Amino acid sequence: MIGYVLRRLAFGLMTLWFISLAVFILFYVATPGDPALMFAGEYATYEQIDLIRTRLGLDQPLHVQYFTYIGNLLRFDFGTSFVNQEDVLATILRRLPVTASLAFGTVAIWVAIAIPTGVFSARRAGRLPDRLVTATALAGMSFPTFVVGTLLFYVLFFVLTNAGFPVFPSGGYVAFTRDPLEWLRHMLLPWMTLAVVGAGTYTRIARGSLLETLNQDYVRTARAKGLRENKVIYHHALPPSMTPVITMMGLDLGGLLGGTIITERIWGLNGVGSLAVQAVETGDLPTIMGTVIFAAFFVVAANLIVDVIQVLRNPQITL
Repeated sequence: MIGYVLRRLAFGLMTLWFISLAVFILFYVATPGDPALMFAGEYATYEQIDLIRTRLGLDQPLHVQYFTYIGNLLRFDFGTSFVNQEDVLATILRRLPVTASLAFGTVAIWVAIAIPTGVFSARRAGRLPDRLVTATALAGMSFPTFVVGTLLFYVLFFVLTNAGFPVFPSGGYVAFTRDPLEWLRHMLLPWMTLAVVGAGTYTRIARGSLLETLNQDYVRTARAKGLRENKVIYHHALPPSMTPVITMMGLDLGGLLGGTIITERIWGLNGVGSLAVQAVETGDLPTIMGTVIFAAFFVVAANLIVDVIQVLRNPQITL
């Protein structure tokens, strides 16, 4: 198992290196314009631009710039924002609790809905309840996130507020440490926005995987021994059928932690996704590069954690 984990760790580090190289080429080589001029502003003098170019190391050969860039990343130095002159990593970490609240809450809702619904549907495969669940899941998967968010905003905020029942706020974020109840009120609608789409996908995956497992020989043997159906389902069939669900959950969680751009924009959440959009709009190269590397790190880390969990559940995966 240790060898397997080390191989996966090496693969993850190689992936991060490749992404860092691609980001460097994209923003330092392929991007038109002078980063020093973008940092200094359009009214800067030539002397100021030259000074900034020297400070940023842009007067060095390209390979020297790359090694400096990699060295800074290894020291967790993502550079300084062109817009507000703040440390990029500090800005990302300040916004991370918002994105983390959204990501972990969303995944928890996905799993809480999808696994029981998938089991319910698989146990009634081909019958009316299964078809209703399948149709509902497909409908949820078909809705774009921005449509779901807009509908929820109109119905659960605008209509209820005008009717004299201001149950949900219009957006924004309240820290959990400041007021847990307000944190929950502000996060419910963003969670629901992502849950409508994701729960349908996870339900389909859980249903399909469980149906495949129920056709295995060891499940038929358990039934032939006279075991109760609930024990066959929950003790023999369900645990191995959760492998694709756990894998998908790790991938999605890593992506969500990297930033949920549309949902954060709809509900006014100043998370990592909103930071990335603002950086693109203002041409803030260090912040763009920082958010890309930060998102890539979470995706790779989530993949590694999922691989370890899968090996702990089933050591044969290492083969």
